[in-house]
Amino acid sequence: MPSKKILNVGMIGQGFMGRAHSNAYRQANHFFDTNFNLNLKVLCGRDRGRLDAMASQWGWEDTETDWWKVVERNDIDVIDIGTPNDLHVAIAEAAAAAGKIVLCEKPLATNTAEAERMTKAVDGKPNLVWFNYRRAPAVAFAKQLIDEGRIGQVYHYRATYLNSSGLNPARANTWRYSKATAGSGAAGDLLSHLLDLALWLNGPIQELCSMLKTFVPGRDVDDAALMMARFANGSVGTLEATRYGTGNRNRNMFEIHGSKGALVFNLEEMNRLQYFNVDDPAEVSGMRNILVTGPGHPYVNQFWPPGHVIGYEHTFIATLADFLRALDEETEFHANFEDGLKVQRLLTAVEEADAKKTWVPVA
Repeated sequence: MPSKKILNVGMIGQGFMGRAHSNAYRQANHFFDTNFNLNLKVLCGRDRGRLDAMASQWGWEDTETDWWKVVERNDIDVIDIGTPNDLHVAIAEAAAAAGKIVLCEKPLATNTAEAERMTKAVDGKPNLVWFNYRRAPAVAFAKQLIDEGRIGQVYHYRATYLNSSGLNPARANTWRYSKATAGSGAAGDLLSHLLDLALWLNGPIQELCSMLKTFVPGRDVDDAALMMARFANGSVGTLEATRYGTGNRNRNMFEIHGSKGALVFNLEEMNRLQYFNVDDPAEVSGMRNILVTGPGHPYVNQFWPPGHVIGYEHTFIATLADFLRALDEETEFHANFEDGLKVQRLLTAVEEADAKKTWVPVA
C-alpha cells in the first residue's frame, strides 16, 4: 500500500473558525480515506496566552504571532486563513507567491477588488473557500434531488439567515462589527452563505434589488440585509440575513418551489430535509420530513450508521476531505476562490442596489 503524502498546515487565526478548522484537520482521516497525512505544524494568532492554550488543546506543534513568518516557512505546504476579513488579501497573495496551497474563510475579502486580486493570485493553484454548508448531508441531498429533476422547473427560491448575535452587547466592539476589518456586517457574514447556496442550488443571478439596515446608531456596517433576485433559470428569489432575528440562534434556511415539488432546509434541524412531490396521491400529499442520515444519502458511508445524527463540525470535515480528494486527483474543487469572487460581486451589487434604490444587473 503506497504511503500517504504529508501536508504541513499553517493556520492563521485562533478564533471560532480556527477551532472548527483544527477539528477538521484532526478528524478528516478518521472518517474519510484520504491520501494525505495532515501535520498541524504552526498556529498563528495575536493573543499569545489564548494562542498557546489553543495550540496545546488541538495539538499544533508551533505557535507564531507574525503571519509573515508562517508564510515564509519552507516547511509549510498549506496556509489556512481564518483572520478578520481585512487581512485575507495580503495573506492570500503572499501565500500564493510562496507556492502554498491557500484555504480561506468566507467572505473571501472585504470588497470585490480584493477578491479579484486574491483569485488572480491563486490561479492555477489548489484553493478553497470554507463555504461549509454545501457539505451538510441534507443540503447535498437537496442538490442531488434538484439535479435529478425531482422538483422540476424552479419558480421560487427563498432563503433566510436569522441570527440573534447582535443582541449580545459584548460583541458590539468586535471586528465583525467594523467596516474597516469586516468590510460589511450581516451581508458579508451571513448573506454570503445564502448567496453561495443559491448559486450552487439554483444557478446564476441576473439582477437584484436590496435594502440594508443598521439598527445601532453610529455603527458603520449593516445589521440586516434583504434582497430580491431574478435568476437566470427564470425563477425569482428573496434572501434575508440579520443579526437581530430574535428567537433564532442560527436559522440558515432555504425553501425552493418547483413545478414537480418543493424542498425546505433549516440548519437548526440540519439532519432533516423536507420534500414535497406533486405526484403523491391527494390523500397522502404533504411535506415529507426526511432524516438524511442514510441509507442512500450523501456522506452516509463516512460518518455514523443510518439514524445517527451529525453536527455542525462534520460539514468542515467533509469539506476538507472532498478538497483532499480533488487535490489528489488533480481536479477542480468547489467552493473555490472563483466561487468566492462570484459571491463577493453579488455583495457589491447588494450595496449598490441599496445605495441607488433600484434594480442592479449582475455581471
